[in-house]
Amino acid sequence: MTNFNRSRLLLACLLLPAFLPAQVRPNPVKKLFPEGTVFHENISYAGDTLAKHLLDIYLPANTKPGMPLVIWVHGGAWLSNDKYADMGYMKNTINAILDNGFALASIDYRHSTQAVFPAQIQDCNQAIEFLYRQSEQYGFDRKNFFLMGFSAGGHLASLLGLAANNSMKEFTAPGSRVSFRIKGVVDFYGPADLTAMPMPAEDETGKDPITLLLGAPVVERPDLARKASPVSYVDPKDPPFLIIQGEKDMSVPNTQSRMLHSWLHLAGVKSDLIIVKDAPHYGEMFDAEKIRTAVTAFLKEHSANR
Repeated sequence: MTNFNRSRLLLACLLLPAFLPAQVRPNPVKKLFPEGTVFHENISYAGDTLAKHLLDIYLPANTKPGMPLVIWVHGGAWLSNDKYADMGYMKNTINAILDNGFALASIDYRHSTQAVFPAQIQDCNQAIEFLYRQSEQYGFDRKNFFLMGFSAGGHLASLLGLAANNSMKEFTAPGSRVSFRIKGVVDFYGPADLTAMPMPAEDETGKDPITLLLGAPVVERPDLARKASPVSYVDPKDPPFLIIQGEKDMSVPNTQSRMLHSWLHLAGVKSDLIIVKDAPHYGEMFDAEKIRTAVTAFLKEHSANR
């Protein structure tokens, strides 16, 4: 075999897993959910076989039509984790969501190592559009869709909620559309302004999550960083926000949450900000009763049928 053919074979082996039919694996967070939860798992939302184009739906026991829906967007620096991430340390919050009559859907999206931005926001929009169009089948109230995102997922949730009023066609996958409206966003420690995030050392640029997301360093493509920043799209018609971040977050400075909160306030958009004392970037401190109560109160307040 020639070196050229060996190289082609190696490349094919590396790329193949991304295009094989999604492998169904046991749900590692199933035990976190309340007894009687109805599970619909590994649903393809894009009509293809990509493993990152799957979502799970969790319906409360004794489901009935017209349930508001919370859409869970996982974190992982846009380059790791899946639709089960962040649930392990948020058990009580998950239970509170379902116990209060909300359905939950957790969506996956392509990593930056598979496709650069805006692929991630395209995937999220496509997943939510699928849920919107399947509302009757699963019993969702399509007028009551909420987003809840963590870290990179908080960034995507914020971007989804804020950019909807800006007719960003490149944020929609080819052949797809956006028919839904978001009623509210719960943002856990998501980057809000990528141009204001700490810059990596020059020799670390290739490993920087934001560089990998954009396909270029922020210092070289500030235009891309601005386009991918939620603060770029704040306007008076945006949905309400609940923003939660740790005081001692060493991954995303809490000035990011403060800045987003201020931009929303200046635009006249309802926004509540909670800085959790001594809390790091993520973990069980965000599942505390005080935070959980604020989250459920926010969801209830902004549900149209409550």
